[in-house]
Amino acid sequence: MITSPAQRLRVLPLEFTVEHLPSGQPAADSSWWAMVRAPEGLTVVREAPPETAAGEGGPGPRERWTGLYGDTAHGLDVPGMLAAVIGPLAAAGVPVFVHSTFHSDLVLVPRARRADAFAALRAAGHEVDDELSGESPTA
Repeated sequence: MITSPAQRLRVLPLEFTVEHLPSGQPAADSSWWAMVRAPEGLTVVREAPPETAAGEGGPGPRERWTGLYGDTAHGLDVPGMLAAVIGPLAAAGVPVFVHSTFHSDLVLVPRARRADAFAALRAAGHEVDDELSGESPTA
């Protein structure tokens, strides 16, 4: 069995939404971070819009996701890097939505499960660097 090294995961300073657009419908603007076209349509990951108070109008409520990005850059031929991150999250019952890049992986976890995700990743030996909240990588 191949084991991957512990990784340093940086918490991105914004939140995301995940949307599905029917086949043939383009993304409305350039606020997207990732897009994948599939037979059933287009999946778009974009920066979440500012939250509005009830009754203020604006976009309806969408699930907000916290983004974790691996600072441990790796080649496309290194096995197990993504599995090392999503395995502990799956074991903790934390849903994920993932987009891989050439250098690393963007792992989204629901904002409501953020603390559970961070705890599971740290227990698995990963560093979670959340500079915005002041949480240290090993807290």
